[in-house]
This record gives sequence, structure tokens and C-alpha cells, in this order.
Amino acid sequence: MRALPATCLFVFATACATPVFNGVVLDPAESAPPLHLADSAGVEFDLGRENGKVVLVFFGYTHCPDVCPTTLVDWRHASDSLGSQASQVKFVFVSVDPERDTPAVVQRYAARFSPSFIGVTGSRAAIDATLAAWKLAAFRDGVPGAPDAAYTVSHPSQVFVVDREGQLRLMHRAGLTPTQIADDVRALL
Repeated sequence: MRALPATCLFVFATACATPVFNGVVLDPAESAPPLHLADSAGVEFDLGRENGKVVLVFFGYTHCPDVCPTTLVDWRHASDSLGSQASQVKFVFVSVDPERDTPAVVQRYAARFSPSFIGVTGSRAAIDATLAAWKLAAFRDGVPGAPDAAYTVSHPSQVFVVDREGQLRLMHRAGLTPTQIADDVRALL
């Protein structure tokens, strides 16, 4: 048997190599939990209908002073760097604060960062059921004696990345650069 030239072996090994991700790899990948919440038009966003696209899901709220706006800014830069490939990606911001965030408020907030971003929320019962399905927690933090509207919400800081087959594949920690986010998305496309 004749040996393959080294360049052929390199190309073969590179083509078969598993991508190296910047996010935390979920191994094995699992089916993404359900996500059925209303958008600003009152239309239900259903994650299950997004097969064929890479979907980034982030749970936060519009009054968040830190991780939410920085995550959405990073998403905008990642989306911009994806160029035409961005049409194969959904960026979904889920508000866990339905007492202040209506679907219209959430969509306006998400659209401030990019018109293509999707903002969704639901009733308190719907949000609680969604969080339970995703095995997450979010809760209201209040300061005794402060006005009722002056509260923050503790929520997850990671982004969940769902691949084109609807599998939860990665978690992005806060602080990944837009380039790292875009590189992971490209690897999943």
C-alpha cells in the first residue's frame, strides 16, 4: 500500500477535526429546552421552529445595569462580523422581568442594539415555566424601603447557543469577545 503525501494527510485531518470552541461545550449536546414566548406583535416565538439556524439565547431584563447591555453590544459586533452569514443566526433576548417588560418594551430594547434581534417575554407563570425548563433561576432583588420599581433582577449571565439541529451545544460566559462569539457561530454554521 502506498503512503499518502503529508499534505493530503494534513488536509484530511483538518477536514475531520472537531472545532475548538471558545464557549463551554456541552458534551453530549442535548435538545434545547422549549422556548415559547410572545414577541412585540403578540406572535409566539418558538425555538423549535428555528431548526436550520444557530440561535443564541440570553435571559435578562431591560433595566439591567451591566451584563445585559454589554451582552447585546457584543452580539451586535459579532453579528456585524458575520456579514451575510448573520442571516442564518437568531439572537434572542428573553426578559425575566415581566412586571416591567412587556413584549413591546423588550423588542424595543433589543432593537436598540440591532433591528434583527428578537425580544420576547411572557406572563410571570410563562417566564417561571421557561426558566424551570432551562433549569435556571432568576429572582427579584429589592432594597427594604426602596420604591417598588427600584429593584434589580438576579439572572443567568451566560448565553446559550443552540445549533442548526436544535441541540444545545455551547454556553458562552460573560466576557467573550465579539470575535470569539462569531468564531463559535461560524463553526456551527
